[in-house]
Amino acid sequence: MKRIAIPMTLAAAAALITGCGKVEDKAGRVAQEAAPTVAASACGKVKIANMNWQSAEVLAHVDELILSKGYGCEVELVPGDTMPTLTSMMEKGQPDVAPEAWINAVRQPLDAAVKEGRLHYAAQSLPDGGVEGWWIPKYIADAHPDIKTIEDALKHPELFPSSENKGKGAVYNCPSGWNCQLTTANAFKAWDAAKNGFVLVDTGSAAGLDGSIAKAYERKQGWLGYYWAPTSILGKYDMVKLDAGVPHDKDAWESCNSKPDCAKPGKSDWARAEVYTVVTDSFKKNAGQSMAYLDKRGWSNDTVNKLLAWMSENQANGADGAKHFLKTQPEVWKAWVSPEVAAKVEAAL
Repeated sequence: MKRIAIPMTLAAAAALITGCGKVEDKAGRVAQEAAPTVAASACGKVKIANMNWQSAEVLAHVDELILSKGYGCEVELVPGDTMPTLTSMMEKGQPDVAPEAWINAVRQPLDAAVKEGRLHYAAQSLPDGGVEGWWIPKYIADAHPDIKTIEDALKHPELFPSSENKGKGAVYNCPSGWNCQLTTANAFKAWDAAKNGFVLVDTGSAAGLDGSIAKAYERKQGWLGYYWAPTSILGKYDMVKLDAGVPHDKDAWESCNSKPDCAKPGKSDWARAEVYTVVTDSFKKNAGQSMAYLDKRGWSNDTVNKLLAWMSENQANGADGAKHFLKTQPEVWKAWVSPEVAAKVEAAL
């Protein structure tokens, strides 16, 4: 997941795009493929944004392998990040593809670009959506089936003991500097967690937050706090998201709950993030059969969680993760492509 509040400095590389589905003849003229059966061998050049978080990185490499080996595209991965990449695509028409775009924070300008025909939505990369909220270990949920909501959990500080404040329960916050640190702190206030005997724990970093979950699991202790999916931690440790008990209040969220100086935050669920693949107009017009792949390609949070967990355990990068996924889960990705393309991809692994 991309935490939008982190300063984002990686911009997509600029380049002149040669659309998929066309090929230069010897005279330099552009010739369309004569028939769909040869589209795979005449795809052309494609630039794909390699976003700088784990789930997006491995998806970019999956796309690279399938487009290059299955459709004959000449694929280049370029550095990317949510805002710089989508802004570059809107203004310059490059790169061609953003595989995992978390669009909530840029919905208005992105929708405008789509309406004007400059960009297009392909498939939802994560049909489940990006999920945020407060979670507890499954073994706690199983042992206490009455705990379904945030309010239910806050009735039991004894189940989620603070290691530094004896007699208090602990709610683990998001890493410092991330926007979710503010929203979690404001949720802590909105639900009167302090009055229920809880303290808010500053985890300091993503590693600190992950470490607190790992430590709780090793000791089979209670844990309550903020997390999101898809992530490697939720692939490794079975966690249950608590129901907020209330819907997402967009007005309260934007005016107060996401602000550092929110005096009276209201109870609100986290919005489910919409995550799409976004492509440029030139790519869509010239992509041939490869566009059909991007219109189908999407995977569940559970699939991604488990893949990211494997990558973390094996110190694997995005390229390693993509190959592992394609080798071990053909039942998932073969639904995205034709049997002919699937055979070419398998032969290249």
